[in-house]
Amino acid sequence: MASRRYISATRSEGKASRQAHCDLPEGTFERELGKEGFFGPATMMYHTHPPTGWTSWEGPLRPRAFDLNRVATGSPSPKDAALLLHSADCRMRYWRTDSPMDHLMRNADGDELMFLHRGQARLFCDYGHLEIFSGDYVVLPRSTMWRIETEGPVDMLLIECTGGSYCLPEKGMLGNHAIFDPGMLDAPRIDDAFEAQKGETETVVRIKQRNAFSTVTYPFNPLDAVGWQGNLSAVRLNVKDIRPVTSHRYHLPPSAHTTFVANGFVVCTFVPRPFETDPKAMKIPFFHNNDDYDEVIFYHDGDFFSRDNIDSGMVTWHPMGFTHGPHPKALERMFEQEKTMSDEYAVMVDARRPLEAGEAALAVEDPEYCKSWLASAGATPPRTPEATDR
Repeated sequence: MASRRYISATRSEGKASRQAHCDLPEGTFERELGKEGFFGPATMMYHTHPPTGWTSWEGPLRPRAFDLNRVATGSPSPKDAALLLHSADCRMRYWRTDSPMDHLMRNADGDELMFLHRGQARLFCDYGHLEIFSGDYVVLPRSTMWRIETEGPVDMLLIECTGGSYCLPEKGMLGNHAIFDPGMLDAPRIDDAFEAQKGETETVVRIKQRNAFSTVTYPFNPLDAVGWQGNLSAVRLNVKDIRPVTSHRYHLPPSAHTTFVANGFVVCTFVPRPFETDPKAMKIPFFHNNDDYDEVIFYHDGDFFSRDNIDSGMVTWHPMGFTHGPHPKALERMFEQEKTMSDEYAVMVDARRPLEAGEAALAVEDPEYCKSWLASAGATPPRTPEATDR
């Protein structure tokens, strides 16, 4: 592992737990300082105050939130999708449309990952036809020609893997069929719907390369394949087909929920899962620095139990370099949850290079988001059931 590069020796000082995220010393909050996005060396610090208990925040490095429900609608082309966050490795855009595309798209800059947040559509691409629905991921290999048809509003998160490819994560001792079986990946079909869209109608293809667009016009529809064979294709996976890895005695880090791996970033999916049942195990996300990655979460559906005043269709961005973690209301349920399972669907992007915000994101930003932790300043750690019984 890459962690061998680091100066690493396990030590313990003062009051500390021997097991991360469990058995916290009485009256403490835990904070993880780690490398390589939970894969490298790490230390657990135990504090008497919440690490997010600030009373003010100045400067550009701050937790940020954007309400994508306020993004303008009506763009008939994904080339006009609102730019949210970007780096040399990825570009995150948000596309809202309510009409069929009248042209084909081809992204020559990298693989495209679509996440359909609302609505349903018919996708036509080089590989055939695919019906797509809310909660679907669709991976389009670099330079795939495609378009969608929709009869109603569609909201879609687009995550470009610039200059690279989407891959499946290594599942190690869990085995190849854990989290989701590769057999759950659906591919487009050359079916009756695909045959029906063929024709000699003049067709425009818009090609994006180095973020500039070229236009190619054909006297026919170039989606005219009669067949194909091989191991490269567009694929679809719905969030409800993901079976999360869980532990009843230990709160697993976000890396356990990795869905796709790309050059310079990973995409993780949070789906409903049982809460931990061990009385001394934390049942909320732990405070952490994760100083090597920017963390972005798109909230798709459900009850986002570790966040307050965050609704479906919103995005949070926690840049590398500061501590973040659960909101004050979530801290009250650190060891005891009212439900037996979480009830949330969310898409997380952990980016190795710092991201920059696009104008569209800045236009729908909640400037008060960093203040949503203010109540943490006076919070006291809840007592575990065992500590109360002593």
